[in-house]
This record gives sequence, structure tokens and C-alpha cells, in this order.
Amino acid sequence: MSQAFAAHEVRAVYRAIHERRDMRHFAGGQVAPELLRRLLEAAHHAPSVGFMQPWRFIRVRDGALRQRLHDVIERERALTARALGEREDAFMRLKVQGVLDAAELLAVSLADGREQHVFGRRTLPQMDLASASCAIQNLWLAARAEGLGMGWVSLFDPAEVSALLGLPEGAEPIALLCLGPVHDFYEEPMLQRERWARREPLSALVFDERWGQPSDLFPTPSSVEPA
Repeated sequence: MSQAFAAHEVRAVYRAIHERRDMRHFAGGQVAPELLRRLLEAAHHAPSVGFMQPWRFIRVRDGALRQRLHDVIERERALTARALGEREDAFMRLKVQGVLDAAELLAVSLADGREQHVFGRRTLPQMDLASASCAIQNLWLAARAEGLGMGWVSLFDPAEVSALLGLPEGAEPIALLCLGPVHDFYEEPMLQRERWARREPLSALVFDERWGQPSDLFPTPSSVEPA
């Protein structure tokens, strides 16, 4: 294991992973330019299929533009609530964004011209989205390590956001990232705290050899020794 990080560095990586939260509550403030550049550099070092680097970031600082993006989100929020049926009221009580409160707002888009990248995408064209998601996760973990909160907002009409941000034909917005100081990080995922959903047990999601075959990485209930 000579290639492994030092033990304290390993612990820091796992801490960032386990303490990362999808934040909706922000404390205003600012993100220093050198820190924001560092976070974006972390995003830009994400893996990408065929080294296509499909991510594009737009920093939104104009208050009026933020307000228009906020309005787009709120329209989609109402439509999503309606589509949820009996859970409509519960959904409307959730805070789903921090666009107006976060120190920084970053719109993430898939680049135009992605169809030219065939390497790794001929049968799985969605790998452009997978690659950009890796960049967002890099940014997210780096932000948590730096003590900043981040929230990924996806409640919007892509056409409306594209028009507001002047995206070229073929580009596709996939995220509005709220980034900045927070008063506190949630002790558990917000949607779990609000009893909207819960984290599934890992043993139910890992199989051996074929779909549905339980993995021997995890003990079966009958094999667990009594306490």
C-alpha cells in the first residue's frame, strides 16, 4: 500500500465525503476569488469520458438575473409539487434553493458540440452528463473541505435557463449551484431530516455476479452473531 495517502489524509477524504451536504440555507458573505478559483480547478480535474471535459461554468453575480432564475425555479417547484399528488403540501414546505442567499451562484452547462466526442459515448451518449457530474462532485467535496456549503438546484426549465444565460444551440444547463458560507452544516441529509426519504442500506444495492444476487461483502441476517 505504498501508494496510499498518509492516514490523516485518508481520514480527511472520507470526512469530506460523509459530511458533504446538499445545502439550502446560506449565510450570505463572500467567497474569496482565489478560493473560488481553487474550487473550480478541483472541478476541472474531474475525470471525463474520452477527456471531453464537457463542463462549462457561468458565474451569476447580477442580482436581477438571479431573481429571474429564482422565478424560473419557483415556477417549476409549483409544477413539481402538483405532479407529486398527495405529497404536494409536504413538498411545498421544503426549502429547495438558496439562489438569492448564497454568496456565489454557478450555472453548469454541458458544452455544445458534444456529438463530436464519440470515444466512450457511441453506445452511452449520456456519459457527457456523467462526466460533468464528476466535476460537480469534485467541487462539492472541495467546498466542504474549505468550510463552504453547496446546493445543487435542478428544478428549472432548461429552455428558460438557456435563454436567460445566452447558451448556444446544443449546450444544455444541468445545474444551478448555490455556494458560500453557511451557519451550520446539516447533521444528516436535509431530505432525510425532513422525513422525505432515507438512505438505503448499502447491502441492498450491491450484488455479486448478477442483478439481485446478494453480495457476500455483507453478512446476511442469519449470519450475524448475537450481541
